[in-house]
Amino acid sequence: MIAENVQRLLAQIAGGNGMGEPVTLVAATKTRTSEEINEAIAAGITDIGENKVQEFTQKFDAVQGGRRHFIGHLQTNKVKYLIGKADLIQSLDRYELADELQKRAEKAGWTANCLIEVNIGSELSKSGFSRKDVRAAYEKLRTYPNIRLCGLMAMLPISEDLAYLRSLCLSMREIYDTIKADDTNFRFLSMGMSGDWELCLECGSNMIRLGTAIFGPRNLPAAGGEKEGA
Repeated sequence: MIAENVQRLLAQIAGGNGMGEPVTLVAATKTRTSEEINEAIAAGITDIGENKVQEFTQKFDAVQGGRRHFIGHLQTNKVKYLIGKADLIQSLDRYELADELQKRAEKAGWTANCLIEVNIGSELSKSGFSRKDVRAAYEKLRTYPNIRLCGLMAMLPISEDLAYLRSLCLSMREIYDTIKADDTNFRFLSMGMSGDWELCLECGSNMIRLGTAIFGPRNLPAAGGEKEGA
């Protein structure tokens, strides 16, 4: 099933996004076993993303290849475990985190590739910079010597109002384009998960993070488990 899902999705995105740009498919691997992840990589997945540092480190050596992304909320006391291992940290959502990343990366002689996380729907339950503050955040974060800003990341709110969601996507693309015009490192607009990726691609996302669309439903604990996020 995993191989078939990967091949179907890769075929669907082969033509690029709504602007004809190539699309990177990141497999969101929260709760997935290394065997499942390796099956996805064998089928053509090139990038994998973990939500939790503990899973990132536990699976790191068992997963065979693939660029490693960290896509979840990152606590400052867990930054040290990603140094030298994460190819892209997609959830740079606050200055406190940037300070810790800079300190750890400088000490290790390493540069952290990061996406600025944007709270696109101004949701209290989500972290990230507000849309109106993204440019100011970019200008400040770009001064950190050991942080390389590579783009933006966002999660759409849950809504059945497609016009509203489309407007959010297009506003993210506009912000991305404005910064990209002056920064050759800006390459990724990471927006789109298993429930909304097609809309996001139409509106200019060039990186999507899919979990259930690749691996099927998660086996979550009967009580007290986490809600599925991708």
